[in-house]
Amino acid sequence: MSDEIHFASARDLARRIRARELSAREVVQAHLDQIERTNPPVNAVVTLVAEEAMTRAREADERLAAGEPPGPLHGLPVAHKDTHATKGIRTTSGSPIFAGHVPDADELVIERMRAAGVVTVGKTNVPEFAAGSHTFNPVFGLTRNPYDLSRSAGGSSGGAAAALACGMHPIADGSDMGGSLRNPASFCNVAGFRPSPGRVPSWPAPAGWQTLGVQGPMAREVGDVALLLSVLAGPDPRSPIALETPGSAFAAPLDRDVAGLRVAWSPDLGGTVPVDPAVTGVLEPAVKVFEDLGCAVEEACPDLSGADEAFRTLRAWHWDVTLGPLLSERRADFKPSLAGNIEAGRGLTGADLGRAETLRTALFHRVREFFGRYDALLLPVSQVPPFDADTEYPGEVAGQPMHDYLEWMRSSFLVSATGCPALSVPAGFTGDGLPVGLQIVGPHHADLAVLQIGHAFEQATRHAARRPPLALSGQ
Repeated sequence: MSDEIHFASARDLARRIRARELSAREVVQAHLDQIERTNPPVNAVVTLVAEEAMTRAREADERLAAGEPPGPLHGLPVAHKDTHATKGIRTTSGSPIFAGHVPDADELVIERMRAAGVVTVGKTNVPEFAAGSHTFNPVFGLTRNPYDLSRSAGGSSGGAAAALACGMHPIADGSDMGGSLRNPASFCNVAGFRPSPGRVPSWPAPAGWQTLGVQGPMAREVGDVALLLSVLAGPDPRSPIALETPGSAFAAPLDRDVAGLRVAWSPDLGGTVPVDPAVTGVLEPAVKVFEDLGCAVEEACPDLSGADEAFRTLRAWHWDVTLGPLLSERRADFKPSLAGNIEAGRGLTGADLGRAETLRTALFHRVREFFGRYDALLLPVSQVPPFDADTEYPGEVAGQPMHDYLEWMRSSFLVSATGCPALSVPAGFTGDGLPVGLQIVGPHHADLAVLQIGHAFEQATRHAARRPPLALSGQ
C-alpha cells in the first residue's frame, strides 16, 4: 500500500484524497515512513517536522469532512527547498550564517502552495546559498544521488530532486538561475521546469526586476509539474515582473498531438560546449522519438554568442547585490567559489552591466528569429552524467578542462541567458545506470507548449518509471 502511495502521481493522490478514498493522514504518513527509511543514505530532507505535518494532515481531513472546498494540492506532503522561507520552520540556505534562522513569514511560493493545501513535512538540502549545481554545505553536508550513492544529486535543488526520486514527496518547489531546477532533475531522473521569468513571481526579492533567476516546479511526471505550476504561476502586485496569465492556464491535461512540429536538436549547443559521449549516447536515440511522433527534426542551434559573458556578469552582480554585505561581515563563513563570485560583482562597472544587457538583448532577438523557424529546441541538460559526489565539480568534460564550478553547467546557463522556458525530462540511462535528462527549450513565454512537448516525449518513453533500488520496499 505504501509503495502505491509514495510513488503515485500528485494528480492521482489529490484526486483520491478529494474523493475520500485516501485520507491526508494516510498519504502524509506513507511519505514520512519513506523519508525515515530512505533519507539516511541520501540526505535529501534536512529539516523534518513530522509531528506538525501529521497535525496539519488531520486538520486537512477535518476540513474536507466539514464540506470545505479543497485546494488543488489538498493533503499533499512537500518538503520545501531550504532557500525558500517557511514561517516557523528553520530555513538555512545551507549557510552557517543562517543555521538557526526561523522565518516569521512564508515567501510567496510557499504562501501559494500552502493556500492550495500542501502539508509541509520539512526542508530539502541545497548548496550554500544555492550557488552551484552540486548539493553540499557546512550545515547539513552532502546530498547523494539515489541511483548511485557515490554520485552527485546535482543542485541547487538537489535535495528536492533526490527526495522526489525516492518517493519522499510527490512534488517540489525549486529555483533556477544557471540550471538549479534542470541539472538535479537530469541527475535524479525526474522533471524540472525553468519557467519564463515572471511566470512564477518572487517575493520578497531585493532585486525584484532581475530576470536571470526564477522559481519553479519539480515532480516525477510532467503532468505533476504542470499541476504545481498552476498553483505557483499568476500575477501578484508585489512582483514588478509578474506575468498576467493566471495559473489556471496550466491546470488542463497536457495531451497534444505533436506531429508536424519543427524541432531543432543540438548535441553540443552549436559546437560551443563539450559534452561527455555518455550523455550524447543516451540523447541521440531519445531525439529519434520525436521523429517517431511525427516531428520534423533537424540539427540546428541559435547563435548563443555573448550568452556566457552576459550570464556571468549579471550573475556576479546579483550575488553582490544580495550577499555583498554579508560577505563583508562574515567572509570566513562563505565557500571560496561563492566569495569569488561576489567579489567579481563588486568589481563591475556601469559599462560592464551595460554591455551585459546589450549582449543579452541581441541574444534575445537572435533566439526569437530562430524560433520563427522552429517550435522547440532539444539540448543536453547537463554536459556530464552524475559525477563523483566527493568533488566540488567535474575537472574536465570530454577531455576539456573546466576552470571553475560554473563552466561544466554551460549547457544550462546559456539557455538561462535567453529567458526562454526550459524543461528537463528523463531521457534514459547510461551503461552504468546513471540518469540523463533531455532539455526542451521553447520560444519566449511558450511555457505551456514546452510542457506539452515534454509530456508527449514522456508518454512515449516512460523513463521516469525506473526507480532507484533503495527507494523500493524490501531493498
